[in-house]
Amino acid sequence: MINVERKNSVQLRLTRRLKEETSHTMDVYLFVPGELGLSTHLISEEAFFHSALHVTRTYYSDQYHLPLVHSRLASRNRLGSDSYRLSLSLYAYQYVIGLEHTTQAILADARLLRSERSEEFSDEENEKIAALHTQLEEMSELSEGILKRLRRNEPSDESLYKYFANIDNYLSWFTEQQLLALVAHLPRGDTFNAERKRFIEVCERETEYRRERQYNAARVMADPTRMSNKMRLLRRLIEYPITLKQESLELGNMEQKAVKALATAVVMTFVTLGVLRLRQVVGDVTAIFVLAMALLYAMREVFKDDLRNTLWRWLRKGRPKWRRQYEDPTRKVMVGRQLEWFEYKRYAALPADIQKLRHRTVAQREEVVLHYRSSSRMSPTRFLSGYEHTRETLTLDLSLLTRLMSKGKHHIYRLKEGQAVREGVERRHLFNLVIRETGSEDTPHLARWKVVVSRSGIVDVEKIETKTP
Repeated sequence: MINVERKNSVQLRLTRRLKEETSHTMDVYLFVPGELGLSTHLISEEAFFHSALHVTRTYYSDQYHLPLVHSRLASRNRLGSDSYRLSLSLYAYQYVIGLEHTTQAILADARLLRSERSEEFSDEENEKIAALHTQLEEMSELSEGILKRLRRNEPSDESLYKYFANIDNYLSWFTEQQLLALVAHLPRGDTFNAERKRFIEVCERETEYRRERQYNAARVMADPTRMSNKMRLLRRLIEYPITLKQESLELGNMEQKAVKALATAVVMTFVTLGVLRLRQVVGDVTAIFVLAMALLYAMREVFKDDLRNTLWRWLRKGRPKWRRQYEDPTRKVMVGRQLEWFEYKRYAALPADIQKLRHRTVAQREEVVLHYRSSSRMSPTRFLSGYEHTRETLTLDLSLLTRLMSKGKHHIYRLKEGQAVREGVERRHLFNLVIRETGSEDTPHLARWKVVVSRSGIVDVEKIETKTP
């Protein structure tokens, strides 16, 4: 199952959990409005791939307590420090991802409820309020329980304690930040006062806990910028041992040299034959002979590049352009490879199932389709014990496309209390994102999202349709 969400103002985050199959494929089609004028002359395929697409893979375990069990074994000197760090980092990372997703979902429900609130609650609004109460209570209990289980087995070994302290420090601060975000954005009024009070108590308790453990210096705690930067560093330290190292290689370098040599040889053959024939016809070296030679060499320069480009496109058509190798960061063992494609496509060249899901109309006739494809083969037997799953994150940066949008605001007029009012509105563009993937926990499926984008960034991401091929 693949999930698409907004990472920040200009980036989309596509995530999927991959099971222990040996091969996985994913096709991502981004339909860009034609009015932006996107083309390969404006942004080349290679430039867009290297600037806008970023892929990471991390270990993943569906047995949520297994990493914590491994860390306890390591703390009792039954496993090494590397295993302890890996297990504890995986436990913390999955907690952070889960808490982040839960918080975003609750905030979305809270915003929707706040926009629909009326003076007298309807039955539907009461049901939503009750569901939100339940979600908040479950989130609070789960977060407190997970932190207690983590702190229940604090290692006595100094070499292990530094990993525990960093992770405990970050999880305490991150939990506090997520709870404060909920306190700030829950609907106003007395309805959620109990939840606000409970969350504030938890945040105060976590702040005092970090102060007692002396995790952060006083000057760091007094400066929000320094505190944020330190926690960002701790987040990277948590992700490092569970993130597979990767090396990206561009394919076809030797083939490109061979094509260049072949094109030069073919063109020079015809030029040489032309020179010999010209020598027979003209005879002595004259001005006509010199002009004819200049014309032959000019034609050589023109046709050599055209022939080389034509041969290169024909040879590489449909073949992968990059190869990504994944390596275990701890044991330095290669655990898989991934082939990648990226190209601009025409709507007529898309598969039938993609065309059907897009529901193309006359209004989208000039759309430009960006197609990214990945095909990976992993080696689960080389994974660490208990971590046969991986979590893939594809970050799609739309900043290159937002720069093509027009600046400024437009104005519209509307009636307000019997008066004509002029209001400024910003221009927005609708992108369609279609994804086809196999090899995840569920059956292969197709899905489509609508992504509303303005020059200032991504406005909304909405899942529209899902089909099983």
